[in-house]
Amino acid sequence: MPSPFLFIIACLIWGSTFWAITLQLGDVAPAVSVVYRFGLASATLFAWCALRGDKLRLPWRAQKWMMLQGLASFALSYVCTYTSEQYLVSALVSVLFALMVFWTPLLNRIAFGTRITLSTCFAAAVAICGIVLLFYQSIGLALKDLLGGGTGHFLLGFLLALVATMASTVGNALVMKVREHSPNVMLTMAWTMLWGTSMVAVWAIATGQSWNLPARSSYWMGLAYLAIFGSVIAFSAYFTLIARIGTQKTVYIGVVTPVISVLLSVQFEHYRPAPIEWLGMVLCLSSVAWALTSGARKTQAIDSISNQQSAKAT
Repeated sequence: MPSPFLFIIACLIWGSTFWAITLQLGDVAPAVSVVYRFGLASATLFAWCALRGDKLRLPWRAQKWMMLQGLASFALSYVCTYTSEQYLVSALVSVLFALMVFWTPLLNRIAFGTRITLSTCFAAAVAICGIVLLFYQSIGLALKDLLGGGTGHFLLGFLLALVATMASTVGNALVMKVREHSPNVMLTMAWTMLWGTSMVAVWAIATGQSWNLPARSSYWMGLAYLAIFGSVIAFSAYFTLIARIGTQKTVYIGVVTPVISVLLSVQFEHYRPAPIEWLGMVLCLSSVAWALTSGARKTQAIDSISNQQSAKAT
């Protein structure tokens, strides 16, 4: 399948999954919905691998990394995402996920000592200004509510969404360790999702959450869409793109998806951003696009210098 088509598929699907998650809220505990989603997705991936004749077992040295990735990418990240969307409009959560572009170099700095460029720092500062404009009114109201004896649920949702973005960043960093032990993307995805599902299931049982099966058809339609399209198809397209065109171009998906998510929230969640909130979103997403563009230019320059040096050597 052509790379531009895979890019469009990933953008359209992930741009709509933030709203689709709202279809699963209300009747079932968020953690239980996460188990249903990734349990179905994992079973689908294992079935596909079995039909292809793949050997399903992987060595323990690979399982250790998949366990860690499952904890970060499909347990902590999605439990926090589902819970946060109980208190935040899905569009706001999707915009926060664009900040992964800045969490990644910060994580690389902490873990590997990689230098953070000045352009990345500047773009991050602009993004923070955008986030402040986007959320300051709502956070101010939530603080007043909390000081007045209220629940402050908006603040809880905001913090959980931030934790989800950080967990996803860690999960993405672990992908390369998993790939070192197995190049089979579909099979490693199946195991990683299974580990994440198992961890969430144990936590849901330990905390006494209800495992009811809702009667709403919209819940099951949302579950099928999120499991098959949002988990199996979108992640497969994403990892295939990374292999073909590299991360510098693939991560532009993180700029396009919030735009789609905002439009869906306006249409289906009756989200009506104030002018200052629109400005905040524009600043945040523009800074992300600028950071990615400057990073791509730097990579191209390094590649060009390397090619020239190789040519001189020969």
